[in-house]
Amino acid sequence: MNAEFPRASTATPRLTFIESTGSTNADLRAHAADEGWPHFAALFTRDQTAGRGRLDRTWAAPRDSALAISVLLRELPSTPTARGWIPLAAGAAMSEAIAAQLPAHDVAVKWPNDVLVDGGKICGILAEAASDAVIVGSGVNTAMTAEQLPIPTATSFAVLGVRVDEDRLISDYLHLLNGHLAALIAVGDARDSGLHSTVTERCATLGKTVTVSMPGGATLQGVASSIDSDGRLIVRSAGQEHAISAGDVVHVRPAAS
Repeated sequence: MNAEFPRASTATPRLTFIESTGSTNADLRAHAADEGWPHFAALFTRDQTAGRGRLDRTWAAPRDSALAISVLLRELPSTPTARGWIPLAAGAAMSEAIAAQLPAHDVAVKWPNDVLVDGGKICGILAEAASDAVIVGSGVNTAMTAEQLPIPTATSFAVLGVRVDEDRLISDYLHLLNGHLAALIAVGDARDSGLHSTVTERCATLGKTVTVSMPGGATLQGVASSIDSDGRLIVRSAGQEHAISAGDVVHVRPAAS
């Protein structure tokens, strides 16, 4: 058991802390063929220097200002459709874990899995396929100051005046993620497992006007109306419904009156 993280150590068969790394996802990918790293093994650091986000964006933060954690998933849903819910399950789990320490704030998810607090991004998540496995990486802004925030629309526990309990955060996240995935694997369907309902309830994107930048350069603006059975965002525009499986979603702020 990791003495500094006693609660988190009970949530995974292997919890490994590293002082510094380029990418926790890349580290776990290198261990994917090693039987010593079982299903739900987790690796984390407070100093990630070459992390990646969705759409190949780079992600870096000053040392000790953020927490990067990656989880190795070997036991997977049997169908590609169900596997597509893994990133959404991670977003829901992390939003629940963060909300537990920020009860006075509005914690939600921007589809598919960016965690927002009062509208500011506090966590990004990237799921990547490896050989017979999926690696889910998360980056949480913990002690980051206002001056260190990468974009004006980001936030952190420190900016919100809260000292995060890292052990509790990791423990809550891992327990919740494991629960969501176990139910999805057992049932094989996001709706029947309850994951669809959980993700929908935590999704801040639904009901908002959004602009979607899609692969290939096309853009779409409309109202995000629902999440379908495949985890795709349904956007209604010009009387038509569009199912978005990949793209950069921006919440359009209402015009000032």
